[in-house]
Amino acid sequence: MWVYPSFNSFLPRQGLLACLLLMSVTVQAQSAGSVLRLDPQLDTLIAVDASIDRVVQGFRFVEGPVWLKSRGYLVFSDIPANRLFKWDPRDLRATVILETSGFTGTDATGVGREVNEGGEVFYNLGSNGVTVDEQGRLVFIAMGDRQIVRLETDGKRTVLASQYQGKRLNSGNDLVYRRNGMLYFTDPPSGLRGGDEDLDKQMDFNGVFLLKDGNLQLLTREIFHPNGIALSPDETMLYVNDNRTRQITRYDVLADGTITNPQIFADMTADKSEGNPDGMKVDLAGNMYAAGAGGIWILSPAGKLLGKIVLPERASNMAFGDDDGKTLYVTARTSIYKIRLLQAGPLP
Repeated sequence: MWVYPSFNSFLPRQGLLACLLLMSVTVQAQSAGSVLRLDPQLDTLIAVDASIDRVVQGFRFVEGPVWLKSRGYLVFSDIPANRLFKWDPRDLRATVILETSGFTGTDATGVGREVNEGGEVFYNLGSNGVTVDEQGRLVFIAMGDRQIVRLETDGKRTVLASQYQGKRLNSGNDLVYRRNGMLYFTDPPSGLRGGDEDLDKQMDFNGVFLLKDGNLQLLTREIFHPNGIALSPDETMLYVNDNRTRQITRYDVLADGTITNPQIFADMTADKSEGNPDGMKVDLAGNMYAAGAGGIWILSPAGKLLGKIVLPERASNMAFGDDDGKTLYVTARTSIYKIRLLQAGPLP
């Protein structure tokens, strides 16, 4: 069923957004997952009676959630659908806010890595990671277009980065802003049909990049397949994971935004559960929530595994939300889940 919106100042007014797609909604009273408690410290982060709720479902593969505090709703990507959505808890519905979010071309032949998830085959061509800049504008990874894109308030798109030293970016995956406007992002080949062997892969490495004052700088090429990326709350440490080695690396962040002193923060290689490192977020006390083997790993600031959030579907990413930053919204395959926390996380 289609509904017609009353546009606010954020939503573009182009014809492609004349209609918003109403998705199916499931709000569950019973818990839609479980919390595996491995350390008593976890009780200071998640109450023992906390429930996990599926708030909306019916997508193909969701990613890149970000909570917009000033507007009171969650924005996220459905990668195969090539769309950006918002989910508003005030009316319990998910609606399209941007079509062709990751690939704007007319011929998708050969675009996007082929994924077989639960017997369903789809392609990584839509938007992936999403964040918000200092002016409240959405900035996202356009995987199919192999660009970092900002959505202006009038609905136009501004390409922030598409090349490094004259060569196209691989495809991008996740991104995070510092408060001073520096933008960090990972650039694996996960949006290329042939991955590292794709004939259209122009760089011979996968990198972690810094976009600063309009200039793109390579920070490291030592991580084989960089995926999730996050900053500590004081922005003195940058975390990047590798979904091939199944490790999370922590770097010290220098005053100029560059990184140094890589240290292994967490290692998932011994856990044979399904799932590789993916999206990560760090709360205001420095605890990390990281999608990975067997669910969402909850790690202390020192990297100790405190427990896991286990969902019916494979988690891909998460965002702190609601007015107090104490709700963790999780994108997991076809659905969005939420769980209340005792410790708040930063809101963009």
